[in-house]
Amino acid sequence: MTAGGSLGLLVAERKQSQLGSWLSKPVAALGFVAMGLARAQYRTAYDYALVVGLFLCMGGDVLLIPKRRAAFAAGIISFLLGHVAFVAAFLQLGVSPRAGAAAAVVLVAPAAIVLRWLLPHAGNLRGAVIAYVVVITSMVATAFAAAVHSAPLGVAAGAVMFYFSDLAVARERFVKSSFVNRLWGTPLYFCAMQVIAHTLPG
Repeated sequence: MTAGGSLGLLVAERKQSQLGSWLSKPVAALGFVAMGLARAQYRTAYDYALVVGLFLCMGGDVLLIPKRRAAFAAGIISFLLGHVAFVAAFLQLGVSPRAGAAAAVVLVAPAAIVLRWLLPHAGNLRGAVIAYVVVITSMVATAFAAAVHSAPLGVAAGAVMFYFSDLAVARERFVKSSFVNRLWGTPLYFCAMQVIAHTLPG
């Protein structure tokens, strides 16, 4: 479902068909939500928090379809809350404080570079962009801390893929609109979401 939907989305975006995007993107997003719902056993806080994060990301996907500024801002908020839910989920798995601190230190420089790249183009969304970069950086650091402790490696792999896919979205929205952004960012994002969904016990 996710693979077919994301392929349809790429075709729709190549043809600049918003109708095609409406028909394909929700299907692709529903695929990773369905995977999460199917694998979750609802015995731990991890299951609940991760499923909430998946739903919030699906909401963000839908909100980004209209290409309007207000919808984009709402989409940022939905994805931001999704990342917060993922942080909460990863913490439930147990974390290595030392690994988390090391990851945070390493990620400071990339976060600063991303902000310097985006903020001149962000306009009145500067605050939202800063908050988003802080939260997604925290999500990646927490994922590494959890993976080093005992979590499935998919937690860290999915978080990193999500991080890089967001760079494609940011470049598309704030820097330079190009199909190339979607060509690599779209499959990477949906792959990340499936990897994260597969960290549920099944």
